[in-house]
Amino acid sequence: MAGEIPDLHAEVRTGTGKGAARQARRKGYVPGIVYGDGKEPLPLNFEFYPLLNKLKAGRFLQTLFNLKVDGHEDVRVICRGVQRDVVKDLPTHVDLMRLHRNSRINLFIHVTFENHEASPGLKRGGTLTVVRPEVELEVTASEIPDHITVDLTGKQIGDVIHINDVVLPSGAKPTIERNFVIANIAAPSGLVAEEAAAG
Repeated sequence: MAGEIPDLHAEVRTGTGKGAARQARRKGYVPGIVYGDGKEPLPLNFEFYPLLNKLKAGRFLQTLFNLKVDGHEDVRVICRGVQRDVVKDLPTHVDLMRLHRNSRINLFIHVTFENHEASPGLKRGGTLTVVRPEVELEVTASEIPDHITVDLTGKQIGDVIHINDVVLPSGAKPTIERNFVIANIAAPSGLVAEEAAAG
């Protein structure tokens, strides 16, 4: 399971339309909206700098947030879009979607590799070449994995690791149907040169 779900604080924006949005920006807020899960859309304001810091931290569009708005129940949301100023590249509007616990969503999940010391290929000087440091999975909102793990035990030089070789968390499945490559064990350059000379 993923670790603690980060909070995303907002306040209700009174008034809608471009005028209200412009006024929010003048006051140092980024206007936004949250919709979905069969409820009415709710116009919001986000404080500019905390939001900017979250955007700069990366993975904003792949992160599940706990949206906290005064006077409203906390709700799990995922960002469905960030509009930016074309000149300054700063956020001007945020679209969030409410998620029910049983909602299925597509997220990029980090890949970790373990048991390097148990790989004969790596012991011989081979190099682990990571093709996909993260993979897109369809997961349930209540059970988002923090990462998926690739076991390198027994991997030899020349071995290729595909998504089907990885044990995925319960309820998770790749969004791509083909058996794509995640990583491989490449021969060290010295060994490649020796084999070429021998050939």
